[in-house]
Amino acid sequence: MAKKQNNKNINVRLRFNFMWFWAFIVAAIIGYSLFGEGAKEPVAAEWNAVAEMIRQGEVERIKIINRNEAEVYLTDEAIKKYQDTEEGNRFKNIPEHGKQLTFTIGSVDILDRDVKDAVAASGLENNPVSVEYINETSSWGEIIMNILPWVFLIGIWFFFIRSMMRGGGGAGGNIMNVGKARAQEFNKDDKDKRVTFKDVAGLEEAKVEIMEIVDFLRKADKYRELGAKIPKGALLVGPPGTGKTLLAKAVAGEANVPFLSISGSDFVEMFVGVGASRVRDLFEQAKQKAPCIVFIDEIDAIGRARGKNAGFSGNDERENTLNQMLTEMDGFQTNAGVIVLAATNRADILDKALMRAGRFDRQIDVGLPDVKEREDIFNVHLRNIKLDGNIDRKFLAKQTPGFSGADIANVCNEAALIAARNNKKSVEREDFMAAIDRIVGGLEKRNKSMTQAERRATAIHEAGHATVMWMLKECDPVLKVTVIPRGNSLGATWSVPDEERVHVTDAVMQDKLAGLLGGRIAEEVNYGTLGAGALSDLERATKMTYAMVAFYGMSKKIGPISYYDSTGTRDTFTKPFSEQTAIDIDNEVRRILDEAYTRARDIIEKYNDKINQMADLLLEKETIYAEDIEPILGTAAQATQKDNDNDSNNNTSVPQNEGVTVAD
Repeated sequence: MAKKQNNKNINVRLRFNFMWFWAFIVAAIIGYSLFGEGAKEPVAAEWNAVAEMIRQGEVERIKIINRNEAEVYLTDEAIKKYQDTEEGNRFKNIPEHGKQLTFTIGSVDILDRDVKDAVAASGLENNPVSVEYINETSSWGEIIMNILPWVFLIGIWFFFIRSMMRGGGGAGGNIMNVGKARAQEFNKDDKDKRVTFKDVAGLEEAKVEIMEIVDFLRKADKYRELGAKIPKGALLVGPPGTGKTLLAKAVAGEANVPFLSISGSDFVEMFVGVGASRVRDLFEQAKQKAPCIVFIDEIDAIGRARGKNAGFSGNDERENTLNQMLTEMDGFQTNAGVIVLAATNRADILDKALMRAGRFDRQIDVGLPDVKEREDIFNVHLRNIKLDGNIDRKFLAKQTPGFSGADIANVCNEAALIAARNNKKSVEREDFMAAIDRIVGGLEKRNKSMTQAERRATAIHEAGHATVMWMLKECDPVLKVTVIPRGNSLGATWSVPDEERVHVTDAVMQDKLAGLLGGRIAEEVNYGTLGAGALSDLERATKMTYAMVAFYGMSKKIGPISYYDSTGTRDTFTKPFSEQTAIDIDNEVRRILDEAYTRARDIIEKYNDKINQMADLLLEKETIYAEDIEPILGTAAQATQKDNDNDSNNNTSVPQNEGVTVAD
């Protein structure tokens, strides 16, 4: 039984493959060329040798091929004669069948005359030598050599055509479709990739506004009964990474209507007129699917204000595309049932005609999330991460002010990578803190070569920052101080606001200026020298002071005037103020910086022994936290309470996004 079973298993049916046939032919050709018996080749000769054979009556006929090559056929007796000669005779190896000799001729007429003279010189009566003239086509080798260049050129042509069809050839994979819009249609039946408003944390106000558009498409009769008209377009505006594209994907997931998505750069093409053609095709597709939503991501690629760069040839094509977009959105023909959503983080450079009511009726601000929204975003991104039981989302949200949704997603992923790198079973709180440090401060460089004196100077510098920030009540609370090099900085002082500010007064900015200058002053007081490591601090302090004077109107001498241009249309080569005003601005900037410098120096000189004590602790631990600083400096902001009461506070508000402050 076992034997039969083995035989049964060995019996395997072989299926015929057509490629075997071609493999057999190729193997046969190669085998015959290598091992087969090839025919003898004719011997190359000269005319003198052939003429001697004619005179001896050994030539039967001569065949002229294409008037330039002659083939000589000998008689049977001559063939046998030459084959029986001794070794060394070059005619011994002539073939028995076919042509025996070949030679090249110069002129057919001369050859014909020479053949007749040789026959006459033979003196033989029975010596007829016939001469034949034949025109033959090229051999296979010559044919292939002639065709091969054309095949090569045609192959290159097909390669470029296929590349154009894949890259810039438009939809449908045809070169004739170069003017077609390559919009992706969202498939609502694909539940694995479907995004809904539940997946979008925060952005509550933006979701309410954009949900009205979805609700109108679902229940249009409710709005039409009241005479309301659906908005023709909505523009999502906000910093990078705040969730504009994700919000549009959620609209696609919530709406039960076709959703066409395309990028602004897809309209840009090297061919003239292609951009406008693709805009027409996009709206034609949308009309056929109406009611429909069209989403254009990064619309600033084609929506820039016209007439800015008239000298550039490529600008004309972009302007033609924009003109076609304006016409399609609100032109002579109406696009009933077509709603256009667009996203950009450069709304200030968009053309005014594109921004008017009737095209983009709503401008939805998608800003940076607040602490509550950041907590919700953490809840979304931590769903698939194996966490330690002590993770507090509210704590993480407070440690990431100024972070966008994309930044928070990066923090979660970076924390998981750090935990995996350290062979942990779950992601812990320390991993998230290390991830925030990595994203804000840069890559940690513990192996950076530094002398003990340089490390001491860095510790004094960071202790100076921390001391001034600790003593000024309007500065953000100091979170930690480190002398571990990260990125381009040798150390850092981290401060995080307890509560995010809705507005910022001049008193807050003056305290921040003093905190930024504290590190440089601490080095100056302790060493009597000025180090180049304060470059970043000085740069930020100078920009902040110029903003106070020229933008926020915080200078009494300059007055309540702002030279800030929010549209970005001002000529950068000219100033919006006179030379005397420029001098006044420079003087005010220097005055404010000098006052901040004096305040910071007073604090440094008063608490210099505390600064050296903190520097010793930094050199020992490398990183210290607020609970380590409090035993040295006492309760934060109590030492200078009386000094701050004398500072002016004119309640000027400065809207800005508070974030993690890092003093290098």
